[in-house]
Amino acid sequence: MHGTGRRLRRRALAAAAAAAGLALAGCAQVDTTAPSTVRAEAAHGAPAKFGSVDCRKAKCIALTFDAGPSENSARLLDILKEKKVPATFFLLGKRHIEKYPELVKRMAAEGHEVASHTWDHKILTKISDKEIREELNRPNEAIEKLTGHKPTLMRPPQGRTDSNVHEICKELGLAEVLWSVTAKDYTTNDSALITKRVLEQSSRDGIILLHDIYPGTVPAVPGIIDALKERGYVFVTVPQLLAPGKAEPGKVYRP
Repeated sequence: MHGTGRRLRRRALAAAAAAAGLALAGCAQVDTTAPSTVRAEAAHGAPAKFGSVDCRKAKCIALTFDAGPSENSARLLDILKEKKVPATFFLLGKRHIEKYPELVKRMAAEGHEVASHTWDHKILTKISDKEIREELNRPNEAIEKLTGHKPTLMRPPQGRTDSNVHEICKELGLAEVLWSVTAKDYTTNDSALITKRVLEQSSRDGIILLHDIYPGTVPAVPGIIDALKERGYVFVTVPQLLAPGKAEPGKVYRP
């Protein structure tokens, strides 16, 4: 009896350890789709919808900015316009969209993709379904009111997502976009270090994550753009990166 009891206890401990491992893995378990897969699965010979860039042939990379607009966004837009580079902006609602509506309009008017980063940066995996819907619906409504276009893309705060978030995003017509390059610009105001981190991690079909709310980030952008252009990269928005395919609501995209 004692031997049987010990064996059962060992099995229980092993099961608990396995469950803990799955829990710790968190976002690593998220099933993601790469841009190259979207393009390959698109209708054969379909024309690219976005301008003349065909990322099936060009060495594309997407520049994305989270958590704006901010007091730095006007300068960033000036730089992007000067460099002729489109970007994708994942905007926050509270204290951002509501504070800088004219910048949201300008982003859309100048050809950038305007998307959602939720209303108040709540971690979606830790709140109720009702709160998730509110976090996603409010910025969408605000952006649509300002630009005439309802976002189809969102980025979950801290990249934290799960199957429940996917289902709600599908219901609301949103695809989730993660990233492959991060400068961790929330840890430093050193523009040279931000540039170095981005250049070290960049590769074809990359999605670069930056935050224009931090003082070191926008000054780093011209150098990042120039260096990547010298390496043969073409800058595109996230939808351009997927063209001629399209992001599907409820799916998660990451290179």
